[in-house]
Amino acid sequence: MTAVTARLAIDAIAAGGDGVARHEGRVVFVPRTAPGDVVDVKLTAKPSDRFARGLLRGVVSPSPMRITPPCPHYDADRCGGCQLQHVEYGAQLDAKATMIADAFDRIAKRPIARPEVRRAAREWRYRSKLTMAIRFRDGRWFIGMHPYDAPAAIFAVSDCLITDERVVAAWRDIATATAHLPRALQLRGAVRQLADGVSFTLEGASQWPTHQRFLAAVPVVRQLWWIPQGAARRLLADRQSSATAGASFVQINADVAAEMHAHVIGATMAHAPRHAVDAYAGAGDTAVALAGHGLQVTAIEVDADAARQCANRLPAGSRCVTARVEDALDRTLPTDVVILNPPRAGVEARVTHMLDAEAGRVRAIVYVSCNPATLARDVARLPQWRVVGVTAFDMFPQTAHVETVCELVPVAA
Repeated sequence: MTAVTARLAIDAIAAGGDGVARHEGRVVFVPRTAPGDVVDVKLTAKPSDRFARGLLRGVVSPSPMRITPPCPHYDADRCGGCQLQHVEYGAQLDAKATMIADAFDRIAKRPIARPEVRRAAREWRYRSKLTMAIRFRDGRWFIGMHPYDAPAAIFAVSDCLITDERVVAAWRDIATATAHLPRALQLRGAVRQLADGVSFTLEGASQWPTHQRFLAAVPVVRQLWWIPQGAARRLLADRQSSATAGASFVQINADVAAEMHAHVIGATMAHAPRHAVDAYAGAGDTAVALAGHGLQVTAIEVDADAARQCANRLPAGSRCVTARVEDALDRTLPTDVVILNPPRAGVEARVTHMLDAEAGRVRAIVYVSCNPATLARDVARLPQWRVVGVTAFDMFPQTAHVETVCELVPVAA
């Protein structure tokens, strides 16, 4: 591994948020840079590498897109929670459109026009969930987040400007009750906003004999979940006034999620379906909405708590299957429309194989993705389908993440 210093011109933002430059035939990725920047960078690479990592040493000439990040943790602590606070918001949207189009071109081998990326109503204070690292060291508890370039380290967080103030306030309350956390060198906690307080999910440790004292000390925690080391998730307490699957996945930006939800329903209904499969259904918001339009819906969800809630919400004639999608999808086909909303890893190859074989009997796939790279990979696995629409939603301003809705129909349609 060799290190050299070079002056580079940044010409793009890559997936993940790093600026992109070129040096002596190599592609160089430089965090915290913007297209149009001229920067001094320390490069590290092996002689055989086709790309290099760059450490920003200074901005010689700033891009017109560059702004001063408002969060003090962004520069001072090199916080890894955001990647694009130094880029003005319109340029963030432009970069995300490029990331999506590039993924379809390079990975799916299906060039598309740069998609529309619908801007968020709120650029700040939109997150309803915040996860932090918890460490016990030298007889003291430390709660914080990781620097982007030192994932083993943590720094104390005074505020998170993209997170709802109520969630940040709940974390401050939790910080006063660390004496009642289980004894472990490393823990991980997640706070999520509920209607009447927050849920708190703690990961780590093998015993937690003081959890009742923790609950008493933090009354804002209405639902307490624990994932012991090497064991399944447990619900330790539920003090909510109404039922919510507080540890199951939901989108963390309610405004943009509602807009994207309406788009998915519209894209599905455009194919005049009578039946639909909602895969990776969560607590069933999409399945319930489609059933409300008169469709017979089969929802598939692996999380037992979310699946139970989904089943309870669905009307007669629709159902929820508690299973992995790859294990249950074949029993739900054929259908008119399949909605896919997988985690960042995308869908298993078995899922795309099943759907490709059904191209003559399924009218459309509506694929909701939080990762353009795995979306493009999965589209490449569907040769019997063609892309007819790609629309993106800026669910996560100030970060390099983007939600994309891809609509596909059979090639022969």
